[in-house]
Amino acid sequence: MSGSVASQGLRSKVRGAAVPIAVGLGRLGLTPNHLTLLGFAITVVGAVLVAQQYWLAGGIVIFLGGAFDLLDGALARATGLTSRLGAFLDSVFDKAGEVIVYVGLVFGLSYAGFREGAILAAAAMGAAILVSYTRAKSEGLGFTEATGMASIGIMPREVRLVLLALGLILAPVPIYEAPPPGAACLGFCDPIQGGALSVALVLIAIGGAITTVQRIIHVVRQPSKEHL
Repeated sequence: MSGSVASQGLRSKVRGAAVPIAVGLGRLGLTPNHLTLLGFAITVVGAVLVAQQYWLAGGIVIFLGGAFDLLDGALARATGLTSRLGAFLDSVFDKAGEVIVYVGLVFGLSYAGFREGAILAAAAMGAAILVSYTRAKSEGLGFTEATGMASIGIMPREVRLVLLALGLILAPVPIYEAPPPGAACLGFCDPIQGGALSVALVLIAIGGAITTVQRIIHVVRQPSKEHL
């Protein structure tokens, strides 16, 4: 029930694959903090593209920006440059970038005339914030050591990133057959309304809510020295 869609084994393989790339960037003179800021800047560009309704380009750029979340940590570990400040900056800019992406989505979907999609994007953003907050709060209070909470729940950040990027890239592709002229649309006449983006946002919102509950249960079940 508490396991993540991204297993620990899969995470280890992905992190291992990121090391050579990170080390190569380090040889160019980039530090882990540089990669954190560069990833944030790329993510902001993706958010602007999404706000302008360039779904495909925005999805690709957002995924690229999210990949730097792996590279900065990989470089820090490979070079021994891990620090509390670096971890703080990484966490803050990762979350800032994710929020900015959803704000861009709300803006773009609203101007596309898809108000329901904008609501879904806002719901997905709220769920994402709750997932991150439960982790930060539990670790800050000492309930979960190191990054142990990252493996709790079905919808951690990397899964949300992949879902959102795929949803944006496939947004123009309808998943419902267009109804005949004059038939009821049921909200799916426009490909963007019936496409993968809507599905991705629903999955992120619901999965994020479930993950939040899973993390709360995980904390509640931990032994406590306090007498409540």
